[in-house]
Amino acid sequence: IAAETPGLAGADLRNLVNEAALGAARKGADAVRAEDFAEALQKIMLGPVRHTLLNPADRERTAYHESGHALLALLVPASDPVHRVSIVPRGMALGATYQLPVDERTSYGEDYLRARITTALGGRAAERLVYGVVTTGAENDLQQVTEIARRMVLRWGMSERLGPISFVAHQDEGLPPAFQHQPYSEATSETIDAEVR
Repeated sequence: IAAETPGLAGADLRNLVNEAALGAARKGADAVRAEDFAEALQKIMLGPVRHTLLNPADRERTAYHESGHALLALLVPASDPVHRVSIVPRGMALGATYQLPVDERTSYGEDYLRARITTALGGRAAERLVYGVVTTGAENDLQQVTEIARRMVLRWGMSERLGPISFVAHQDEGLPPAFQHQPYSEATSETIDAEVR
């Protein structure tokens, strides 16, 4: 359980235990088991199970999508190991691939960040490979990839073209974009946009 819950605060862990106990009680179990904790964690992270009847074609597409994530996580050396794959609809997600870090990290190498990007795009790539088209199912994956890429370029100096420079003004952190000062030229802004892509 500890390996699956890095970063959760005490109140989050209490919520997890309560959810697991409620789930076990609903089943009439006399003890809380590992599967109750797994179900509770999925509920907390992704939301409750959506009792939506997916047609077989959507279920199959979701399975290919999640398999794409899992396969790339297994093949890309710096990726976190795959812990669980689900095609049970929860919250807004039709499925999920859970990866657990092998250890707690305080900083991330460029190879690890690129592996996260590659793995996140695996679902979309699987859809294109199998069906020849992509769907809206990769929306959250694309948001994650964009955020990682932007941070690599803007904050962490992980761009060969721009060099080891941070393009974030510290006084602007936490402000809405409309109020932030851009500490670089328009030409540099265009280069940043090209790098993030």
